[in-house]
Amino acid sequence: MKKYKICVYAICKNEGKFIERWYNSIKDADYICVLDTGSVDNTVDLLEKFKINYKIKKIDPWRFDSARNESLKLIPDDADICISLDIDEVMTNGWYDKIQNIWNDDTTRLSYIYNWSLDSNDKPIISFYADKIHKNKNYIWTHPVHEILTCTTNETKVTLDDNLVNHYPDNTKSRSSYLPLLELSVKEDPTDDRNMHYLGREYMYNGRWNEAIDTLIKHLSLEKATWKDERCASMRFISRCYINLGRWNEAYMWLNKAIEEAPYLREPYIEMALLCAKDEKYNDVINYALKALKINEKKLTYINEIFSNNETIYDLLSVAYYYTNNRKKSIYYINKAIKLDPKNSRLAINKQLILANKKEC
Repeated sequence: MKKYKICVYAICKNEGKFIERWYNSIKDADYICVLDTGSVDNTVDLLEKFKINYKIKKIDPWRFDSARNESLKLIPDDADICISLDIDEVMTNGWYDKIQNIWNDDTTRLSYIYNWSLDSNDKPIISFYADKIHKNKNYIWTHPVHEILTCTTNETKVTLDDNLVNHYPDNTKSRSSYLPLLELSVKEDPTDDRNMHYLGREYMYNGRWNEAIDTLIKHLSLEKATWKDERCASMRFISRCYINLGRWNEAYMWLNKAIEEAPYLREPYIEMALLCAKDEKYNDVINYALKALKINEKKLTYINEIFSNNETIYDLLSVAYYYTNNRKKSIYYINKAIKLDPKNSRLAINKQLILANKKEC
């Protein structure tokens, strides 16, 4: 079997607390290179400690695609396979041989299962296919944020139905740069449906409800916006904005649209059940939550929401059955919820209330 030279590359800034974990997962690579964009912690010291090839360069004005394209320049010419791996990510055991075994001389890009979110026991919560493993040369990064790897020539993709990368995000990191960069991204290409969706979502994250609604409706109107999963997500986000504006009729309307758009996804049913629970429509909660439970296929896309596969459905059903005087089913579902989230004190209190048959659940 031919052995290909594999290079792992990354960008970083103030990632000292993650460098060792990242390095330990990729030390089998033939070459490792990092572009440091201005760390003031111990990141550079650690790069030197582990003998990682690095360059320091400030990117001004800041754009993620510009930084990643600079990091591409650090890859040696004789590298065959390139892996873009952020410092808060790790390669899983056996990754090197798995890539060597599936790659061939015609391959230009590899898709693989990426665990974006894991629980405290390293059990995947949200997973989807990523494709940041590519042939050397003829690739560039595009878009200021939520950047994508773009091939400048013809591609030959292969898919590995196995998990190669796990993501352990630093939740203390600010995402303050995201909004202006997304606004710039949409300004650069107002026809790009993906960027418009992301911008609307970012407005929602920032509590700018009306701007989020307007932008997400723009996303839905774009000719390229044909992916039903993402369209459904935009509709769900519009509903969330209307909830925060106190306009519940519109919120219900958009969730109904979301269900109609992608009836094969759990997410719109669960969000409808959550809204009905706020509205104390407990029979409707049961209806929508049970419909969600009937959907067993888990789509491997970034649209997945954590609440679609955690304790949320069972929690909703337990409360709804409690308030519709079905104590047996209420106990059944609270036990299922607690099994998935055993450290949740609210669920434990709810169980005590159900057993005591008090109306405070």
